[in-house]
Amino acid sequence: MTTTSALRAFTLAACAAGLLFWIYTFRHIARLPAGDGSGFQWLAEVPLTGITLACMLPALLMSISNRALPVAASLAGAGIVLYALLWMQLLREFQPG
Repeated sequence: MTTTSALRAFTLAACAAGLLFWIYTFRHIARLPAGDGSGFQWLAEVPLTGITLACMLPALLMSISNRALPVAASLAGAGIVLYALLWMQLLREFQPG
């Protein structure tokens, strides 16, 4: 496997994992207790969608077209890290009590 194909495979796998995680977050937030009934918990999707649009989507498009693979891999890796950091914070926020 050449470096280019390994980089492309990493980018595609990271984008797939990131996009699947983003879809999962909708399910997780929908299952949260209603709280005060305001629906304020749905605002958590705004930064998660921002990560998807700013990191994952461009990385996916670049890797599919086989262009700028180092940039695409960097964006995908950054997106995964940002998802992890934000999700850890959101899980603390979503804890009851």
